[in-house]
Amino acid sequence: MDMHGGHGGDGADSCKISMLWNWYTIDACFLTSSWHIRSGGMFAATCIGVVFLVVLIEFFRRLGKEYDAFLLRQFHRESTRRYTEEGSVSQVVTFRASLVQQLIRSAIHAVTFGGAYIVMLLAMYFNGYVIICIFIGAGLGKFICDWLEVKIDLGGIGRGTPDVKGIEEPSVCCG
Repeated sequence: MDMHGGHGGDGADSCKISMLWNWYTIDACFLTSSWHIRSGGMFAATCIGVVFLVVLIEFFRRLGKEYDAFLLRQFHRESTRRYTEEGSVSQVVTFRASLVQQLIRSAIHAVTFGGAYIVMLLAMYFNGYVIICIFIGAGLGKFICDWLEVKIDLGGIGRGTPDVKGIEEPSVCCG
């Protein structure tokens, strides 16, 4: 299926768009007719941009997790200090993010979700090169932004405490 731009209909401004697997480079269009690939350099820049966009998504996904962990550590320190000073031994305290903290969490999530949605729309063009770039970006993003680090409390080992904790998130999907 060809889509023609609004510049006279002479075919010079036509975009190659397919809902079937394709390897289009020159004259491919993505998301809008103004994203019309007219040269190999433009296509290379598109591929690099797609890789970079997916790496950014992984960065914001990690940023969201790190911000949540930061808030929990901050709450834990404050709660420990406050309730230790009062001499209280057994208390249940609940953390609820402040309005500003929740706004920051929501903004990070919106950027991550929006970027992922754009990547999904790009993938729907079924362009093999773009899809490969999405996979490369996902791999690079994971490698750069989500280096595995697990803290294991060895304080209880050997004293009959079997509660050594590793990764507590069983599924990394959509998280």
